[in-house]
Amino acid sequence: MEKAYSVINDVLVNLINQIWQLEEKAIITEEFQNLTNNDMHVIEAIGLGKGNYMSAIAGKLNITVGSLTTAVNNLEKKKYVQRKRSDRDRRVVFVRLTEKGVRAYLHHEDYHRQLTQAIMDNLDEQELPVLVKTLDALTVFFSEYAPQFQDKDRDLDIRNL
Repeated sequence: MEKAYSVINDVLVNLINQIWQLEEKAIITEEFQNLTNNDMHVIEAIGLGKGNYMSAIAGKLNITVGSLTTAVNNLEKKKYVQRKRSDRDRRVVFVRLTEKGVRAYLHHEDYHRQLTQAIMDNLDEQELPVLVKTLDALTVFFSEYAPQFQDKDRDLDIRNL
């Protein structure tokens, strides 16, 4: 049991950083060399389709609208996003991906698809439900643990935009 605890602890401690580093190497290609991992995650939070409001995007990323504004300013300069103020309420800002932003989004999505598929390809039908149950337990832990930090560390998420 102690060996299992040690292995699980080691994986949890190191896995996030390894995924983050590998993701950066995989998604920042020649076409997207002017983007950072943070940029890609903002693009992901904006999503495909008609776009979203700044406050909703900031909520997805668990950052302030001010921090998101800085990130969106940079992405707008790089021509990955377009911003538009609401005609009804000028305080409301709507953000959507440009064609270039959509390409970046799809590129990032492909990395995640490959990562997920690589895991699934190495599991048999009996192992897959165990992994899903384990990941669900982690999700519950993080969702219950995170709120205690949301107010004081709100801008520390996604590696300090």
